Amino acid sequence: MSETEADKDKSQLRQKRMIADHFAALARAKAEGKKVVYTFVPGNVTELLGALELLPVLPEINALQSGMRKKSAGYIAEAEKSGHSEDVCTYVKCDLGMLKSGNFGPTGEKLPEPDLLLLSYTGCFTFMKWFELLKQEYDCPVVMLHVPYQTDGVISADMRKYIVDQLEREVIPALEKVAGKKLDREELSRRLALSARAEEDLVAVWESARHKPSPIDGYFGGVYYVGPIFSSFRGSEDAALYYQELRAEIEERVRLGKGPVTPDGDMGEEKYRLVVEGPPNWTSFYDFWRMFSREGATVVASTYTRVGGLYDNGFRHDPKKPLESLADYCLGCYTNLGLPTRLDLLERYIKDYAADGFLINSVKSCNSFSVGQLLMLRKLEERTGVPGGFIESDLVDPRYFGKANIENRVQSFLQVLAARKKSGGGPLPTREKRVALPIVGGGS
Repeated sequence: MSETEADKDKSQLRQKRMIADHFAALARAKAEGKKVVYTFVPGNVTELLGALELLPVLPEINALQSGMRKKSAGYIAEAEKSGHSEDVCTYVKCDLGMLKSGNFGPTGEKLPEPDLLLLSYTGCFTFMKWFELLKQEYDCPVVMLHVPYQTDGVISADMRKYIVDQLEREVIPALEKVAGKKLDREELSRRLALSARAEEDLVAVWESARHKPSPIDGYFGGVYYVGPIFSSFRGSEDAALYYQELRAEIEERVRLGKGPVTPDGDMGEEKYRLVVEGPPNWTSFYDFWRMFSREGATVVASTYTRVGGLYDNGFRHDPKKPLESLADYCLGCYTNLGLPTRLDLLERYIKDYAADGFLINSVKSCNSFSVGQLLMLRKLEERTGVPGGFIESDLVDPRYFGKANIENRVQSFLQVLAARKKSGGGPLPTREKRVALPIVGGGS
């Protein structure tokens, strides 16, 4: 083990090994006769795939990893040369460009072609168009798991039954055909029990941010914490052990009174506590993070880290009701919630985590998040009495991350919070009178 690895926590080393092993298995898949299923993060049925020994590939994960590795710009250019519009989701263009460039994954190993495209539709219309495009590229079947939109924040028995019926009649038979064997229901239940263990520990990690100082950053650091459970590993022994180790490490940070780990090491004094709505920018991820961490601003809760499951609302996968449990999971993903429910959730986070302010990062090409965000800004200020800021960037297109512009607006926002703390808080003035508070900006 290198000196750098020796400095890492056990959970970090485990996650690194898990990811490397998974992509190595994908690279060997065709030679070993293993079957591969492409699917999405929100509403994924990873336990079902694992029970049938099918290997998942998640295009969003590949795209964000490409963004972090500074490869997405070239992939997006390749897709646009093929006729895809500037306004198309940049995850989609990055994925298509990666495919056209040899389909090499985050570890540099070639990804296998899919044996099945499993479309889980959870509030993002782009998913359907994305897999239509992939169907044109790959000679394989497509099966859709359609999830009803949760407009009023309530899961009805009819909604649950609708999904269970699809699983029984369409999804499971299609997966069994690809796998060449019948689903072992006991194995599925065993994996769901492992998921529930991991979910319990993840919620404890999230809720550790109620402490002052928060031992975690629930947005920038949070995307690492949710990686295993939102991608290929939920329902595995490795994932359960990862979250057990992570929870123990975070509880130790609480005991020692430590703040979160940042790209520059342990953060110093916690000056501001924030809630963030919207995905992060991946092409300048660490620059973006440092705009907050170097100013003593910790994100104590975020909606993006709930995009793959709202476990802190009490949901746990239930091994005794496997298909009903999978249905409720799909229905409860953040992108499948209506605007009133999203507002309620953000209001709860702001109050429960004692946030000084909230920030919306409106992503140019992601309608699932960006629609209605200016309304959310104003409504949240009215409900909570804390200031909100609004910036704009993109997922993996570096053309839409104006570093200087965004940094200026973040600085202005934090100055508003500092002035408010100095004055002892009090009711917010009308937005028209708050000239210093940034409303929009960030593009290049």
